[in-house]
Amino acid sequence: METLGGAEFAPKLTYLNTSSCGLLPRSAVDAVKALAERLAEGSPEGAGSFELAERARAAFARLAGVGADRVALGSSVAVHVGLIAQSLPAGAEVLFPEGEFSSVITPFAVRGDLKLRYVPLESLAEAVGSQTALVAFSSVQSADGRVADMPAVRAAAAAHGARTLLDATQSAGWLPLDAGAYDYTVTGAFKFLVSPRGASFLTVTEEAQDSLVPVHAGWIAGEDVWGSVYGPVPELARSARRFEEPPAYLSYHGAERSLAVLLDTGIDTIHAHVTALATRFRAGLDRLGHPAVPSDSAVVGVPGLGDRQPALLEAGVVTSARAGNLRASFHLYNSAADVDRALNALENLKG
Repeated sequence: METLGGAEFAPKLTYLNTSSCGLLPRSAVDAVKALAERLAEGSPEGAGSFELAERARAAFARLAGVGADRVALGSSVAVHVGLIAQSLPAGAEVLFPEGEFSSVITPFAVRGDLKLRYVPLESLAEAVGSQTALVAFSSVQSADGRVADMPAVRAAAAAHGARTLLDATQSAGWLPLDAGAYDYTVTGAFKFLVSPRGASFLTVTEEAQDSLVPVHAGWIAGEDVWGSVYGPVPELARSARRFEEPPAYLSYHGAERSLAVLLDTGIDTIHAHVTALATRFRAGLDRLGHPAVPSDSAVVGVPGLGDRQPALLEAGVVTSARAGNLRASFHLYNSAADVDRALNALENLKG
């Protein structure tokens, strides 16, 4: 199993840490550098390109299976979630899996007037009830790589009239995403979308847009952007663009190229590649007596081995430690040789 992506990627270490931060393709690096140089020179183009930001929007929409009019650009998952949190009425119940990533929870928690409920991930669907206003969860759990039973959660939410918020940050880019199946999805692009930090995407169904208040709308959220520069915006965009922040152009110039690399490679192709690598890694861990958290995910959590992360880094293998787990994550730039180097390094650390 060789790498995908060709000359776009050239890691100098055995990099198994996309769950923390993805590697940038060479074309994205070049795009960011080019814009930075134009800005340094005082070029009129140095401020950044609306057109490239729109191309990034369209690319993510294609990856997520929705129209570009359903996609809002932003800077982080927490900002998108904060927007959604502000739309709920006081007393509304929000249901989360236990151990959910804090950026999905905290914007709701700081309101102080919502009912937050937590249940084990495997019980999430059955825990949805008639009082549940929103189910907020990640497709893939950050700490250990478990994949949520997304169809079951969607069905339970629909049966009880609850809305759904899916954080696809740990899956978009390797796991096919059907964003239209959820009221909201949020995706930080700097992990498996291999984009610069500062690019993120929110999708909103047409029905959910009606109850979402664009609390941080500025001139960029106007239907006529250049006609919305001074005074109150006369008309907000009729699309999801009314929910976005002004794009960080350095990030989005890079993201436009990064998303093109993923789409050119194909998400189905990437999915097959990374899950095969993760399966190989899990099998090797079993042989070493370190069984991983059961999952078919590209993200592998190994209980009790989080303290091995520094030693692995010294051996040239980049992983991360989360909630006591050693976490390894595989993407298109990884190969079977990477898996074997990581397993060899772990074996050498035994005892």
